[in-house]
Amino acid sequence: MTPKDQLTGAWRTAHAPVAGVPRWARTAAYAIPFTVLPSGLWRLPVAFHDGIGLDGRVYLVCLSIVAELIAFTAIGLIAAWGERFPRWIPGLGGRRVPTPAALIPATLGATVLTVLWTTAFARILAGVTMGGEPLPADFPSQGGAGEAAIFYACYLPLLLWGPLLAAVAYAYHRRRRGSYGT
Repeated sequence: MTPKDQLTGAWRTAHAPVAGVPRWARTAAYAIPFTVLPSGLWRLPVAFHDGIGLDGRVYLVCLSIVAELIAFTAIGLIAAWGERFPRWIPGLGGRRVPTPAALIPATLGATVLTVLWTTAFARILAGVTMGGEPLPADFPSQGGAGEAAIFYACYLPLLLWGPLLAAVAYAYHRRRRGSYGT
């Protein structure tokens, strides 16, 4: 077996759904990183437009990477590493993840994401920024039809992030019910 095959096998084992995960929850958990990916891909070319300084470039690239990593944590709600800490974590490796340690951040995250993205899109559709000022003329939705279509195609999937996370958190809660404090 090649090192690549070993790595691939280890990856699949670590991220495979545990027993009792409903098919819909698995699909929702795997979909979450893909709801975030288009906006990250949209931001990367923007980061390298003329007029964006180094700090802006670093911010946009890091925002894209961090958002994707956070979205990926939803997989933990269906995988073994969401129920037992990986062995490589000092002091915790191999111990059972307390249900609230996963459920509380997932539920809060789902709530914040749902409110944030719903509010953001309501404001954009109303033609104002989150601060209430009119959208600037160079805002992507204010450009031509093509630019606006690409912007919406890349950002509208974010509306699904919170509700999908809430659904996966609910499935996690149902599966681990009774295991609080362990």
